[in-house]
Amino acid sequence: MSYQALYRVWRPQRFDEVIGQTLITQTLKNAVKTKQISHAYLFAGPRGTGKTSMAKIFAKAVNCQHQEDGEPCNQCETCKAITKGTLNDVIEIDAASNNGVEEIRDIRDKVKYAPTEADYKVYIIDEVHMLSTGAFNALLKTLEEPPANVIFILATTEPHKIPATIISRTQRFDFKQIQAKDSLSRMAYILKEKNLSYDDEALKVIAKASEGGMRDALSILDQVISFGDDKVTLDNALLVTGAVRKQLLVTYLTQVTHQETQKALMTIQEILDEGKDPERFTEDLVNLTRDLLLYQQSPELVTQIEMDQVDSDFKQLATEIKPQQLYDIIDDLNDIQQQMRFTTHEDVYLEVLTVRLAGHQNQGTQTVSSAPVDNTAIDRLEAEVSSLKKTVADLQKAPATVKTVQKRPAAMKTVKPKRTQVNLSLVYPILGAATRQDLSALQEVWPDLMNILSIPQRSIMGVSKPVAASPDGAIIAFDYAFLQQRANADQELNDALENGLDRLTHKVPKLVFVPTDQWPEIRKTYLEQHQVGNQNGQEPEITAQDDGQSKDESSRTKAEPVVDKAKELFGDDVIDVKSD
Repeated sequence: MSYQALYRVWRPQRFDEVIGQTLITQTLKNAVKTKQISHAYLFAGPRGTGKTSMAKIFAKAVNCQHQEDGEPCNQCETCKAITKGTLNDVIEIDAASNNGVEEIRDIRDKVKYAPTEADYKVYIIDEVHMLSTGAFNALLKTLEEPPANVIFILATTEPHKIPATIISRTQRFDFKQIQAKDSLSRMAYILKEKNLSYDDEALKVIAKASEGGMRDALSILDQVISFGDDKVTLDNALLVTGAVRKQLLVTYLTQVTHQETQKALMTIQEILDEGKDPERFTEDLVNLTRDLLLYQQSPELVTQIEMDQVDSDFKQLATEIKPQQLYDIIDDLNDIQQQMRFTTHEDVYLEVLTVRLAGHQNQGTQTVSSAPVDNTAIDRLEAEVSSLKKTVADLQKAPATVKTVQKRPAAMKTVKPKRTQVNLSLVYPILGAATRQDLSALQEVWPDLMNILSIPQRSIMGVSKPVAASPDGAIIAFDYAFLQQRANADQELNDALENGLDRLTHKVPKLVFVPTDQWPEIRKTYLEQHQVGNQNGQEPEITAQDDGQSKDESSRTKAEPVVDKAKELFGDDVIDVKSD
């Protein structure tokens, strides 16, 4: 038989073999034992976390005649046929390539027929979010009136693309990213079963590189085994994953924080000479700075995340570096990552990054030289100062008609920071319905909401606050733009916020994140557009008449609707009305 990939050979065949999803496996086992089986399930979560494997195990469990404690026996003909994919009553469909209305209508026509070999006919639709709108509508009719002995299992990595009408007719299970320690133990078990030697540090590198996916971890392990001729070593794992040694990352960051630019450039050259991926290097640096920030708040958490890979150099760096320095480093890394996507000279960008990082650490600090005092240099400087004083005195005696043009020194030029794009189409509807009462209610529960979050989530949301709210939405301002971007991209954080608000307020408002430095401009633009709406006839315009009303009084009267609206949105305490 031809070689099979590890993730196919070691695919879980029982609920107990599924890694990192204890809550889901226990719930489904109990449903099988008690015969409380729903007609439709939705398995949502990141790739490689066991969704399809769980669906097949569940299909075996509900159809197995010899199941014990909710687990399939894997010995009967039905279990073997489902494992091989040859049972006609268990149908797997890839929605990515079968996403049209006709395919779903074909299912709807055949679903009415009773199963021929098993107790239940099970439809497993993978990547269900790829279905077209018409296909979803066709599927909805079947889910509304499900035939007896038919089970639908929908699997997806993007549940937000599935219509709410579909989700509401299923039992939803959210698969979580598999923790590195669970991936580590699974890989160690597989290697022991295959009688292969391995290095613990190599498995830790692979577990981190897999980013929470068990299938990805086994695929990388497969590559390392092939590359190392059945030996799993740290060097081979680093080569295959393109990762950089943690020690080298700490050394590099220590060098730039100490303004040792030349040494840091040599470290970069060493990394590039080893064939490391520059983009992967910057990503590893982002993770290291995150770990340093978290370590300053919760050392135990970082020790758990890094699987005891926290050494003395890391601890020393965490005590030396300041949080603001780490925020600046992350901003620079974010900018470089954006630029590296559009270049073939990534090594140049890494060198520029190194010089920039070392330069940032030198800003605002002065170093005292330990070299002996040079009296000759002091005498020369005093002579130059005297000459400059004489020149200034001569200029002051010059005729007053002489005009001098002062140019702004080049050193005073400032570079505008890169602005974060804000989707105003999400902001303005919230402002249109915002009230002071909704904002006060949200501000009141905000501290409780922060306590509900995990420590990493609180580290992101700790520099945020609600600045406007409506019955259906809220605007949250972040002090740092990169944390606002991270919050936007963190679906797990958004889910935690929505769940927390649901518990605290019994409502789930749509949250829109904006940078704090852009919020006043967004608010001002909205109010100006609101005022333009008044002038265009949407609301009565108040103008000065020939009854003696002054121009100032007319302007103040015309501005009152805007002022009232601003006070209604943001409260009297933050509105300062000034005359032109």
